[in-house]
Formats: sequence, C-alpha cells, structure tokens
Amino acid sequence: MDSILIGNVYLSVFHRSVLGPLLFLVYINDLDECIANKMLKFADDTKIYHIVNSTKDCEILQTDLHKLVAWSTGWQMLFNTEKCKVMHFGFNNPQTE
Repeated sequence: MDSILIGNVYLSVFHRSVLGPLLFLVYINDLDECIANKMLKFADDTKIYHIVNSTKDCEILQTDLHKLVAWSTGWQMLFNTEKCKVMHFGFNNPQTE
C-alpha cells in the first residue's frame, strides 16, 4: 500500500487487490444467461463458439452475437472489435486453408 500526502490528508492506494478481479467477474457474470451457444470466459477474454452445419445454425450464432452487443451496450462495456476474430475449422469448410 502506498500513501500520498495531499495537504493534511493521507490517501492510501492498494496494489494487487484481489477485490478488483472478483468484482469484474461479478459484473460480467450474467453475460451468458441469454446466449444459446457455448461460451468461455477467462478474465476479460470471452469466446463464443458453435458448430455451423446449416443456415439455421448460422442464424443462431448471429443472434447470440447481437445479444452480446446489446448486453455490452446496456452495461456500457463495449467489446474491442479490433481484437475480435473468427476461426473456421473443418475438412470440407471452404473458409479454412
């Protein structure tokens, strides 16, 4: 803990707090409540994934992405779209190389 003297008042700042990450997890805990697909959360990283075999599967995934954007807008915690990636897997998938 560091203390700073400002006028006649000492301000204390805690470093490496356990409470900060815990409060963040509580804050994002409801993120996956309205999502149909599987989701992985680790710290401030979120992954949503789904096997897409049909147009219906694609629509379900897109609906979940719209729900995530609505959640992030409502909580004023926007996703960093520059870090968002799409991964394609599969032997017969034309998107894979």
